[in-house]
Amino acid sequence: MLIESFKDYLRQERAYSERTVTEYETDLSQFQEFFRSEDELLEWKVVDADVIRRWIVCLMDDGYASTSVNRKLSSLRSFYKFLMRKGEVRVNPVTRVLGPKNAKPLPSFVREAEMDRLLDETDFGEGFVACRNKVIIEVFYMTGIRLSELVGLKDQDVDFSSDRIKVTGKRNKQRYVPFGKELRQSLLGYIEMRDSSVSRLTDALFVSERGNRISKTVVGNLVRRSLSKVVSLKKRSPHVLRHSFATSMLNNRAELNVVKELLGHASLAATQIYTHTTFEELKEVYKLAHPRA
Repeated sequence: MLIESFKDYLRQERAYSERTVTEYETDLSQFQEFFRSEDELLEWKVVDADVIRRWIVCLMDDGYASTSVNRKLSSLRSFYKFLMRKGEVRVNPVTRVLGPKNAKPLPSFVREAEMDRLLDETDFGEGFVACRNKVIIEVFYMTGIRLSELVGLKDQDVDFSSDRIKVTGKRNKQRYVPFGKELRQSLLGYIEMRDSSVSRLTDALFVSERGNRISKTVVGNLVRRSLSKVVSLKKRSPHVLRHSFATSMLNNRAELNVVKELLGHASLAATQIYTHTTFEELKEVYKLAHPRA
């Protein structure tokens, strides 16, 4: 009866869709079935936080993801708020219950061997566009800069006398990222071809065939096409190349603080997720290399 009244409230006062109402009903019915299995005489009005905590444990044991458990808790929380407004209960027992922490997914990255195959063995074609596209992949992988940062680069941001790029990041915060001989040669070759092939209408480093600053959409599409040649990852965005840069650096013994500065992270916490990624890499190597793994 209480659930039916709650469903009417969701439909009439909150204007929720029938699908959403059904999801609420499913969650509440599932919890009701749980507490009735513990005590047939137990009612919604006397359920306490301990019963809800036991339900959470049961859900986790049954393989529910933390996101699903927290969504069910949200349904329960809304239901008890409704019961309080109706005067059916005095206390919302869900307020004393903390849901499980949602696990942060590890960032997707491309392994070093696959990046080597892409940059050393893949045919990007001939001409200005092919040259530009390959250099963009190299810049992402060899500097770890963001999509917006790459698109915003100007010629004067590349300092060939000291082999570093001035990058303007979030909140207009600037940093310098060094580059090596390989990227130096690629950039010089690209600039020479660009200047002989395109009439530039901007001071942007990377431009379209018409001479305008290259767009984020064009860059995103070319990265996806390029990565699809060597990996089957679902995510094949420029950010995956940023993750790949950080992972490669840490796998090759770079200090965490150094990677933090290169990526332009405000705090070390944002960089630490890559330590989990590198550990996953180590586990894979261990499984392949150790005879008892």
